[in-house]
Amino acid sequence: MLNCFATESTQNATPITVLSPQTYPDWLSSQSEMTTSWLVATDFKPEAGSVRLIPETNGKIARVICCVAELNNLWGVGHLPFVLPEGLYAFDSAETAYAIGWGLGSYQFTKYKKPQRQPARLRISSQAISAVSNIVESIYLVRDWINTPTDDMGPTQFAALAEKCANEFDAKLTQIIGEELLQHNYASIYTVGRASDDAPRLLDLHWGDPSHPKITLVGKGVCFDSGGLDIKSSSYMLLMKKDMAGGAHVFGLARMIMQAKLRVRLRVLVPLVENVISGNAYRPGDIIKSRKGITIEVGNTDAEGRVILADALTEAVSEKPDLLIDIATLTGAARVALGTELPAVFSNHDVLVQEVIKQGEKINDPMWRLPLYAMYREYLNSPIADINNNSLEPYAGAITAALFLKEFVPDDVPWLHFDMMAWNLRTRPGRPQGGEAMTLRALFSYLQERFT
Repeated sequence: MLNCFATESTQNATPITVLSPQTYPDWLSSQSEMTTSWLVATDFKPEAGSVRLIPETNGKIARVICCVAELNNLWGVGHLPFVLPEGLYAFDSAETAYAIGWGLGSYQFTKYKKPQRQPARLRISSQAISAVSNIVESIYLVRDWINTPTDDMGPTQFAALAEKCANEFDAKLTQIIGEELLQHNYASIYTVGRASDDAPRLLDLHWGDPSHPKITLVGKGVCFDSGGLDIKSSSYMLLMKKDMAGGAHVFGLARMIMQAKLRVRLRVLVPLVENVISGNAYRPGDIIKSRKGITIEVGNTDAEGRVILADALTEAVSEKPDLLIDIATLTGAARVALGTELPAVFSNHDVLVQEVIKQGEKINDPMWRLPLYAMYREYLNSPIADINNNSLEPYAGAITAALFLKEFVPDDVPWLHFDMMAWNLRTRPGRPQGGEAMTLRALFSYLQERFT
């Protein structure tokens, strides 16, 4: 169990009352004179984020008051684990939602630096602990993998962690490595990753009953992106350890699915590469023959994510899954359009994407749909190949990248494509600066409703 949670304890838990500015006056009117006087004397203002400790006559904490902008919003309590003194606490209401917020707010990346303190602990019921821990621990996995620098998270190390995750749930994981990719017709993956000392590979995980609905997840696994010969500037390269975040996301979601034992046949495909420079690096102008047979002209070596996803998506649709989801840190254009905290989603299935967006709105895990605007497909035309990996126009970069991927996904396969930052540039309650899991709670909630 995570060190921020407890299910049974002889120690009394300090109660936490969560209020909004609207509910605070009614609550205050029913409190004792001592409580009222204390809040007035300490100039407590019922504003979102405000916290006040109410003492007993012996000086111990009798109760914690936390004011949130919106009741039942898990993020409103995400700051409490490190705002409150170390000890044991319990919420008066909305136990599951607030417990998830508490757990995510307790996260610390401690692989290379010792924490200054431990989070306060939250007591939750034995009935809620399994569901809460599944979500929180899976998001910790995603954050940890993204935060880990490439010297400890290259293709080989990523694959080892993926195998550990697979073994935990009796899933089968196979790898196709190095020149074996060419033998198995994955030239796009091999070509992008061949310049690295750490060989490119394709991870392929299978889990579940083959008779159940087929869910296939595909994640971009660029463990480091220098830009290749179209090299990035140093400032744009600083965060490129996170370019494998799509791969981390699909393993985080797979962990949620397997832990909850959803009635699905799960497959996870992650192409793993480093996009670096050496004598055999792929070049602008090269032509790659993809697994589907579509020839790709390399207009820019820094548009490598869509190239490796092309082969993985081709394999994914070969089984006609009931649902295909790919997740990638694909374009800066999506960040320009929506900012860093709102992932973009594209889909070829209106009802599907509307239902997933609705789940995200319900549990405060937002996303925004962008269109697969067919008229922009001509921006990817090549005079010597079937398609160029780089748009001829500097506009609508997220859309043209999604249209590139659409070439490898037939219309009869329900498909969601996520283009996200997967990184918090600033610390907010429950969301520390660094690697972040986005849309996973919404996707898992949707899958639970559909396949439980």
